[in-house]
Amino acid sequence: MRRLLLVLPFLFAFAPVAKAALDTRAEHALLMDGESGQVLWQKDGTTPMAPASMSKLMTTELIFQRIKDGRLNLTDTFLVSEAAWRHNLNGSSSFARVGDRLTVEDLIRRIVIASGNDACMVVAEGIGGTTQNFIRMMNERARQLGLAQSTFVNADGLPEPAGQLMSALDLAKLARHLIRDYPQYYRYFSEKSITVSDRGKEITQPNRDLVLNMLPGADGLKTGHTDLAGYGITSSAKRGEQRLILVLNGLRYPEYSNDYFPNIRRAEESTRLLEQAFREFRRYPVYAANQVIAQAPVTDGAALTVPVTAGQGLAVTMLVDSKAGMKTALTMNPNLTAPIAAGQRIGALTVTAPNFPNLTVPVYAAQAVPQANIAVRLWRKAKGLIGL
Repeated sequence: MRRLLLVLPFLFAFAPVAKAALDTRAEHALLMDGESGQVLWQKDGTTPMAPASMSKLMTTELIFQRIKDGRLNLTDTFLVSEAAWRHNLNGSSSFARVGDRLTVEDLIRRIVIASGNDACMVVAEGIGGTTQNFIRMMNERARQLGLAQSTFVNADGLPEPAGQLMSALDLAKLARHLIRDYPQYYRYFSEKSITVSDRGKEITQPNRDLVLNMLPGADGLKTGHTDLAGYGITSSAKRGEQRLILVLNGLRYPEYSNDYFPNIRRAEESTRLLEQAFREFRRYPVYAANQVIAQAPVTDGAALTVPVTAGQGLAVTMLVDSKAGMKTALTMNPNLTAPIAAGQRIGALTVTAPNFPNLTVPVYAAQAVPQANIAVRLWRKAKGLIGL
């Protein structure tokens, strides 16, 4: 394979210094760059775990998907069945009453703000016809989204013997998908409270995601807790053009008997790590959109080379201390032969740096290279044979 090593002119502007470290008492943790999906740091982040109510992000995704493609409207209503009403007795409740018809928008708020298990069952029955059918849809959708370490057995995340499982990586992928694919609906995750009516009484429930109150730029997503899972949270925050997504799970606070204090400690831990991450990680441009980064040799082309581009441009997020050692390596497809179409994928670019997981992206032909005519090809072959 032909391999060209390209070193950007600004790569060695700073001498390398000590590595910054993130640490947490959470059993599972993962930090992701919201723009590229790069995993920046993890602690047992790919092991399937009990996600508790963070799995409600999958329930929400199925709602958003159907609104986006026109199968649902925010003003559509679903009936609260007796089974869904009785689900009020199981953990988090949004006080849905049997026989009520709740709008899709109301149900979204009850799920993402109040973490209502009852609202999840209303949605499961309304979209799937039955909860079992909805669970099948959740698993099918997870496969479509590439959530390879996720298995769903209910719509709300309550512990069951069969096991509701997601990895921190899958939760981060799902969060990024919700943010990027449904920007008009993602706003619900940043709402700080919901007020519902129960038998004529107004009940205001605060969002359990207290990071929204602690961290500038925080705008979602979801908390979770069961005895099996411990305390967990999937958080996202944006500062300027930089977005970070953090997943924590398996936080355990036996020293606190009051349920409110673990909620605070969980939010403090997420806030602390995100604050540190925003200080220590930066997004650096590598190539501008459509910038020519190399000339790749072409066999039998009207031109001897084809200009190579990363297409829409490339930027990477890494530790500030890693930037000084950043390098790029371009690997072209072997035996690159004309004709080549403009925009055709012709190789890959890999970015490396100390304390940075290698990032590989495709590269493309910046312009077309037609095949040379027969006379030119014969002349080149003859020159090669006689060593000219």
